[in-house]
Amino acid sequence: MTEKTTVHVDGVDVPLKIIHERRNSIRIYLGKKEAIMRLPSSLQPKEVVEHQQRMIDWMHQLAKQKKGIFNKYQQLDYQTDDTLIVGSRKYLIKIKEAERKTSGGRLEDGVITLTMNENLDAKSRSKAIGSLLSRLVAADQLPYIQERVHFFNQQFFKKNIKSIKLKYTHSRWGSCSSTGNINLSTRLLFAPPDVIDYVIIHELAHLTEQNHSHRFWALVEKAMPSYKEKEAWLSQFGGECDF
Repeated sequence: MTEKTTVHVDGVDVPLKIIHERRNSIRIYLGKKEAIMRLPSSLQPKEVVEHQQRMIDWMHQLAKQKKGIFNKYQQLDYQTDDTLIVGSRKYLIKIKEAERKTSGGRLEDGVITLTMNENLDAKSRSKAIGSLLSRLVAADQLPYIQERVHFFNQQFFKKNIKSIKLKYTHSRWGSCSSTGNINLSTRLLFAPPDVIDYVIIHELAHLTEQNHSHRFWALVEKAMPSYKEKEAWLSQFGGECDF
């Protein structure tokens, strides 16, 4: 049996899924789309309420420890004439609805114009806007990211790079293949420049060490001695970085 409810935490209505199943232990965690609690189906109603309250208390405590961690569950409601600030750049958003099957957008002279399918429900519309903004801003800021990647590569690694891409990902800040493909999350564009540099260095180090061994971290530390501070920033404020 599965129950669904919402919990108001740190100004965000967080979807909560409670799953009753055949198990002996209790598990609580934050999923991609909702907070999840897995409970033994043998629990009495009173016990279920008690464990649900413990999870709510845990979520509130987590919000104090990691500011913005629940923002990923917040449905952003962009309106026309809103200003989107990404790094040092500002974008004016213009939104119009149209009778069309797909939604699209363009960026010109700092103005992002989105043309949305008028039949989308609120959730789908919000998701589509976030995806479009990510794609357009990524195209605008990719040259800057490419310049930083090549700068650090020449300074510390001197490896062959096949491609550098910005993608709208939530599960990780970056990735690097053994063939030299470097991918960075567009969410990273909201972070301070030195934090962006850290993630770039982190991925470049994987061109030498495809792991997180002591040798890997030695490479990262050589290029950025203060890298742990950048990791701490991502841990504390990374949840706020999103479209």
